[in-house]
Amino acid sequence: MTESLNTAAEPTRAQIRRWRRYLAEERMEARTYRALAEQRTGEERQVLLGLAEAEGRHEEYWLSLLGEHALPAPHPPLRTRISAMLAYMFGTIFVLAMAQRTEQRSSYDDDDDAPAQMAADERIHGEVVRSLAERSRQTLAGTFRAAVFGVNDGLVSNLALILGVVGAGMSTSNILTTGIAGLLAGALSMAAGEWVSVRSQRELLDASIPDPEADRSLPSLDVDANELALLFRARGEDAEHADAHAAEVFRQLAEAEGRVGEDAEDTYAMRRPIFASQNEQNAGASEEVGTPIRAAASSFICFATGALLPLIPYILGLNGMVAAGVAVGLVGFALMFTGGIVGVLSGRPPAPRALRQLLIGFGAAGATFALGLLFETSVA
Repeated sequence: MTESLNTAAEPTRAQIRRWRRYLAEERMEARTYRALAEQRTGEERQVLLGLAEAEGRHEEYWLSLLGEHALPAPHPPLRTRISAMLAYMFGTIFVLAMAQRTEQRSSYDDDDDAPAQMAADERIHGEVVRSLAERSRQTLAGTFRAAVFGVNDGLVSNLALILGVVGAGMSTSNILTTGIAGLLAGALSMAAGEWVSVRSQRELLDASIPDPEADRSLPSLDVDANELALLFRARGEDAEHADAHAAEVFRQLAEAEGRVGEDAEDTYAMRRPIFASQNEQNAGASEEVGTPIRAAASSFICFATGALLPLIPYILGLNGMVAAGVAVGLVGFALMFTGGIVGVLSGRPPAPRALRQLLIGFGAAGATFALGLLFETSVA
């Protein structure tokens, strides 16, 4: 790294504070990458260790600028420490997502004291971490989507139901009964819907899996008619490439049969990749969808968990607007938490996602409460 340090001028207090913050953040990032590397093997481990080494070089740069001002050792900002703690609590994908967010949030681009090469390093580090997190995000995407959808649906729908009957002037015991009924009805509906959805999706994917017996018919095909070319054209190849592909398959088949004679198993093994690749791809996609029972159970639990929160004050014996206010507060916190988690996992700022989740949820619940008030007025 090329550095041009101005050692003649004494740094200002603002510079010292900023450099100490940078130093603390670089040290924390290096520790994070080393901790992740201990849980990995092979190339991924080496990449993480390389990131830790790079952060170490950045650390040395800030140490050289700070000199005696580097002591006592600085601590990372409270926000960074809380984010790191939550990341370690929730697993590797959260750690990687937080690391990506930290790298992308680097202010080196706008700081004259940070060399351009260091700013470029941080930008590339963000892309490296994004690549490391990509596989985990793909694995988590479906499950996480269903969990967030289930919890949020339970939170918003049951809060809206409770506020609606509160606005209509219903008694506390009836509110509690209505809320429990809403929890059970919604959770069972979610579970049934998820079971049907996943089951239908698996059946659609299974319908696209090639017949495992189809490749056994290859030796009996008419080479001149070339039915095999139609298969390749159906899979997206143009006529010229399909004919060439089919000709190559027949050539390989003839060579294999000439070598193994009547050994059908060896011949089958030679031509199996023609059909097996697509077969394995579709089978893999079917497995990623998950099982209907697991999806249904997950949806039931997630919805019930969300729907239980607005019932807590009524279960504890509170009533009236006090109970409604506590329910709103609990649901508001949960909505912001789930929205923030979505932001963290996506490598984006969590606060705007948390606020978005809160406004959408409260908007739906508020509309239902207003309708309840209108219903009570019209009945009265």
